[in-house]
Amino acid sequence: MTKTVLITGASAGIGKATAIYLAQNGYNVYGAARRIEKMQELKALGIKTISLDVTKDESLVGCVEQILKETARIDILINNAGSGYYGALEDMPISDAKYQLEVNIFGVARLIQLVLPTMRKNNYGKIVNISSVGGKITLPMGVWYHASKFAIEGLSDALRKEVKSFGIDVIVIEPGGTKSEITGLGAEYMLSVSGNTAYNTLAKGVANMYAKVEKDAADPIVIAKLIKQGIEANNPKTRYVGASGAKIMLFFRKILSDKFLDKMIMSQMK
Repeated sequence: MTKTVLITGASAGIGKATAIYLAQNGYNVYGAARRIEKMQELKALGIKTISLDVTKDESLVGCVEQILKETARIDILINNAGSGYYGALEDMPISDAKYQLEVNIFGVARLIQLVLPTMRKNNYGKIVNISSVGGKITLPMGVWYHASKFAIEGLSDALRKEVKSFGIDVIVIEPGGTKSEITGLGAEYMLSVSGNTAYNTLAKGVANMYAKVEKDAADPIVIAKLIKQGIEANNPKTRYVGASGAKIMLFFRKILSDKFLDKMIMSQMK
């Protein structure tokens, strides 16, 4: 039976690449995003598109209800939509921090709530949460982004234990440097809020580091293939790591002390 997949944040980057790749491999794919106009290419490939704002409950409910009405099932949920605002904690408005957490954690949790009843009924489901190497390792200026991704890691670990007996797997994807507009937008925002404050030197250093990372960033198809590997495994790993610099950074996280890792990371902020 053809599996039905819902992918959020499908208008660009990892979400778009994954929607296309899974559709090419026989999945019934629904791509969801705020910018419906950016998903015309997906429509041309037979992917169904849905307007979705993960910060609005009525939008989340409407999205799931539409898919269940059309297919009666959601077999795989890929929580990919994300916000990447960077800036010093002292400088960032709490309203922007709250928005980032709404997108990166509360929207994810609410969507999971909405798909679980059908998955439990079918005794089958795959919930894929896109985290980041930034869910294990932090950079300065990334306070709220990292807080949200660390939260995704914890949410996923607890949820995995709750739903395993219902035939549902929870999979975390931890990308490293991946080509995405979120990086550029995050750096732009960071310079707007911290580029002229006491943190301006550090903000510029982080922006320079980001520019270097973008040059070596992996194509999103690398992560799309990891996701396919995870959802097709009978007994998937709890975490899949991929893209530029991911494995080496997580290795350093394991073997180095916090303070030594801090020094190594800060040495790159020039």
